[in-house]
Amino acid sequence: MWDWGAIRLGYHDHYVVDGGKARIILAALVTPADVMENQAMLDLLWRVCFRRKLRPHHVTGDAKYGTTENIVAIEDAGIRAYVPLTDFDHRTAFYGQGDFVFDPERDEYRCPQDHPLRRYAVKRTEGVVAYRGEATVCNACPVKTKCTTSDHGRKVQRSFFIDYLDTVRGYHETETYKKAIRKRQVWVEPLFAEAKEWHGLRRLRLRGLMNANIEGLLIATGQNLKRFLAASGWGRRHAPCGSLVALPRESWRLSVVYG
Repeated sequence: MWDWGAIRLGYHDHYVVDGGKARIILAALVTPADVMENQAMLDLLWRVCFRRKLRPHHVTGDAKYGTTENIVAIEDAGIRAYVPLTDFDHRTAFYGQGDFVFDPERDEYRCPQDHPLRRYAVKRTEGVVAYRGEATVCNACPVKTKCTTSDHGRKVQRSFFIDYLDTVRGYHETETYKKAIRKRQVWVEPLFAEAKEWHGLRRLRLRGLMNANIEGLLIATGQNLKRFLAASGWGRRHAPCGSLVALPRESWRLSVVYG
């Protein structure tokens, strides 16, 4: 990866963590830095479900895991995808897609000025249907400067899987989703900080992907052992695992959290 003008080898470390306060690491995987982090999510999820005989109610991850492919696969498996969705509507000064109303009967969008944007292309490789307004109408529109700079009409794209995305957006308003996101921030993220600061994950000693995975698994195993010893009453140590992890196994939750 690129680091201050120098090219260095790098890795991504992935954890699947039990949703309870025990914070047990159920799976660990190290991938090359040029592999997008979201690509490992489904493989890790299916592996944990199969090997641990778990049936999670939901999985939680940050926005980088919220790809359409991941969401569709998770929802089809009967698991709720508690992941943030990137809000593209507020990234520019122009009207966002949320400002356009879709009419399913006519298969067209209506812009804020109530002008139609009709279907003009189906992009199967991107998984979207494209809609565009009439160029003459858009160019004469009094609010064109707030909508587009194109002289060919405003374009809007609608995902093939819009129903899945709308379902996930609906989760965002629930207290269960908000609680899951808060839990991830305070229970999962510190595991990576602990591994980096206390167990050498910041700079691996071994070289090669297989050796990196071996080291990553050993570090995760050590973190789990510390929590087991704390829960079993061995010693009264407060760092780095802390005394708050001394919880019974019954407190574990059937949810899976991604780091």
